[in-house]
Amino acid sequence: MCRATKVMCVAPDDAALAALKRASVGAAWELTPGATDLRSALDQIDVERPHALVVFGPFEQLVALVSERFPGLRIVTDRDAPGASAVARSADEVRDLLTELPRPGGPVG
Repeated sequence: MCRATKVMCVAPDDAALAALKRASVGAAWELTPGATDLRSALDQIDVERPHALVVFGPFEQLVALVSERFPGLRIVTDRDAPGASAVARSADEVRDLLTELPRPGGPVG
């Protein structure tokens, strides 16, 4: 049985987060609630265990921490940041970068 790829978005405020989620949504994956600050992002990563993280805004510390803690997690950012897997020049590129993700496998349960 296949599991949906979980994608988590992080942006600096609620309006930016909503826009990023609209740009990131796709039929092949599910979005987590998302976060607007470092602490909530880290807490949500622990609970949701996303397969990909889309980070727009000044969250270089988050990208560095997450890439070190979860080296297999794909991280798409809007700027060069240590640990980022890919850089999107605009929100329009996010969906294409996410489609390059391998689908998660293994047992569900």
